[in-house]
Amino acid sequence: MSSTLFHFSFAVNDLDRARKFYGEMLQCPEGRKLKGRVDFNFFGHHIVAHLAPDEVVGDQGRKIGGALATPLRHFGVVMTLEDFQKASSRLEQLGAHWINKPSVTQKGTVREQMLMTVSDDCGNAIEFKGLSNIADVYAVRETEAVSA
Repeated sequence: MSSTLFHFSFAVNDLDRARKFYGEMLQCPEGRKLKGRVDFNFFGHHIVAHLAPDEVVGDQGRKIGGALATPLRHFGVVMTLEDFQKASSRLEQLGAHWINKPSVTQKGTVREQMLMTVSDDCGNAIEFKGLSNIADVYAVRETEAVSA
């Protein structure tokens, strides 16, 4: 196990909807319960949803990814293909709001991956990447490598 955890703090427009999405749909255990915020164990990392409707970015701003049009401001998780399939099935079954339905990207490369993006219904885009080997998310082709 890693000796560090990633921490991310973000704005939501409704704490009950945040609990439904992160807690029920994604099955992320809820941590501390303090006024105006909710802590979650987001796949082994610490995220905090703060009630701050005026700070939510939502779909405003630039999109990336060409045809997939994922909002530039998003966060997510890289997982095994098996975990990706489980998450995808659960999100579909529970009626997630899709930004990008599951698809294969970077086909035929070392970074071939399953990719999906959903809205948390609180103004945030959440992206999931599924790879055979999750460390391949860092892989570069020889032509992309920067020489020292």
